[in-house]
Amino acid sequence: MQILPSKKLLPYIKHYLFLESKGQTIKKLRLFSDGNTGLVVCFKNSVIVEVKKDNSLNCLPNSFIYGQLSEFKDLQLMNETSLLIVVFQPSGLNGLLGISANYVNDKIIRTEDIFGLQSFILQEKLSYNINIEAKINVVNEFFLELVPKHSLSNQSLILPSLNFIVKYKGSITVKQLVNHVGYTERHIERAFGESIGITPKKFGNIVKLHSFLKLLKNKSGDCNITALCYEAGYSDQSHLIKEFRKYTGITPTQYLNDTSRLAINFMEFKSAQKLMSGLYNLSK
Repeated sequence: MQILPSKKLLPYIKHYLFLESKGQTIKKLRLFSDGNTGLVVCFKNSVIVEVKKDNSLNCLPNSFIYGQLSEFKDLQLMNETSLLIVVFQPSGLNGLLGISANYVNDKIIRTEDIFGLQSFILQEKLSYNINIEAKINVVNEFFLELVPKHSLSNQSLILPSLNFIVKYKGSITVKQLVNHVGYTERHIERAFGESIGITPKKFGNIVKLHSFLKLLKNKSGDCNITALCYEAGYSDQSHLIKEFRKYTGITPTQYLNDTSRLAINFMEFKSAQKLMSGLYNLSK
């Protein structure tokens, strides 16, 4: 479950997530693409470590921004854990700050390298306010100061394109998108690179994958994965498994049986001794 930002921020921020767990065990996590970028703030004495392909470890900053992901990232959380994740809309970071989405692609960037001194003030306020609702107010105030008075010029192309792709759950061709928005393929791809950081085709593939994940989450007991893969727009089960592995590194069955889903694109492997306690939700 997610917590919505201030209404004025919805064009830029999709939702906030709060994750927390107790104990000193190592938590093994995997983050994969959902077509959005994000900002992570780590509280308490937690340490976030990125596990590289050669199994070497890279200690991440206490607060960082991640761009569009071309492949999944394995993370480990050390010690007692408390995290805030700000999930931006696909073009939200570009819309708020005016920076090219290509700049943060596949990168983890220290928050202070983007926001300067204000990032330290934000972290201090968030650490001081223990109550979740108070933290939400702090984050809303921070980002409301960044809302531009005028939208970027390419938003008139990007928003209809995104809505069209999402409406058809990613099952569209680039030619259909060109006919819908009335711009050339080259112009659309350039605008997507600047605003979102990936091509329309890749964004559509991610939308299709997450359409399948939603079906998988809500599937009834007598519904099998093959039926769901056709409903999500895949040509057959082998096509689904190939795409699923490419983005998540595991099969749909492993996703169901071997992980605890903390968010639609963020999971903890059950081999960890203790799972995270889950998401806070102010509506509870």
